[in-house]
Amino acid sequence: MQPSVIFLGLAITMLLSEHWGTATVVEDFNHVERCKDSLYMGTPPRGFRSDKLKKICQRYADKPRYVTLYDSQNRIPVYSAYTFKKTEGDRRVDYPWMYEPQLAELDGNGNMLPFPTGYLHMKFEDSQAVLDDYSDVVLYERGHLNPDQHQSDPQDRAATYTLTNVVPEIREFNIGPWRQHEERIRVRLNNFCRGTAYIVTGVTTTGNMIRRNNQDRVAIPEDVWSAYCCTEYDRNAPHNVRIRFPTQAALAKNAKEGNTVQELSVLDLESYLTNRMAVDKNFQLFYDNCVSPSPLPPYLHHSK
Repeated sequence: MQPSVIFLGLAITMLLSEHWGTATVVEDFNHVERCKDSLYMGTPPRGFRSDKLKKICQRYADKPRYVTLYDSQNRIPVYSAYTFKKTEGDRRVDYPWMYEPQLAELDGNGNMLPFPTGYLHMKFEDSQAVLDDYSDVVLYERGHLNPDQHQSDPQDRAATYTLTNVVPEIREFNIGPWRQHEERIRVRLNNFCRGTAYIVTGVTTTGNMIRRNNQDRVAIPEDVWSAYCCTEYDRNAPHNVRIRFPTQAALAKNAKEGNTVQELSVLDLESYLTNRMAVDKNFQLFYDNCVSPSPLPPYLHHSK
């Protein structure tokens, strides 16, 4: 075969791959079609130092749904970033749990897949958490970072049920303070966000692990944190609501007691996380700190 023909074939293959976004573990979230739509200004949180973290464009039914930065060594997500959809907040329990074939470099079409029956999960349990990791632990539940109650489309909701989107949360914390926080944010954004709300939810860790068969398997979060950015909001909202826009953050201990969710500014959250995560001085959750466009028309602007 002529070299020019080989080159043309490679070029076509690369073009098709970029267009259809068949790889879910990517070098950059912008490389997969519409993956960046989950991120404010198409920009992921910046400043994470580790080059071993995996960028997952969470695809379900051939469509990107949200993004996750995944730690394969600790087998938990560092964060998931998604767009909030207005919803009634009901919870579904009949979606199957899924895994990410691309983390294990298994063949696939780029979509997350339901866990297989039997022992087939042994093919990919080195790269990510599996159901067995959670089956014998009574203290912890699978806590969503992108919760199904913040999605409305059934496929968007189903896509949240991948173990690459969950972390071990103390049961009392998961069903108590954190679930109440997720509901509080759902109601707030439902009622007062007029545009798109972008949410990033993640964790810190300190080395505690869930063990299985005498092996460290899944890191247990120390803190759970979250932040949203909504630059188009109801400026006639009550003052105690308006001060929580365009952006607000939350932080809590993943613990049985002392687990109250504290609301704080995104800048204060970033300052806290800088000392507890592998990030550099450029760490920033939202592009330009989610600065809200001025409501003033251009002709009223003037420089001092």
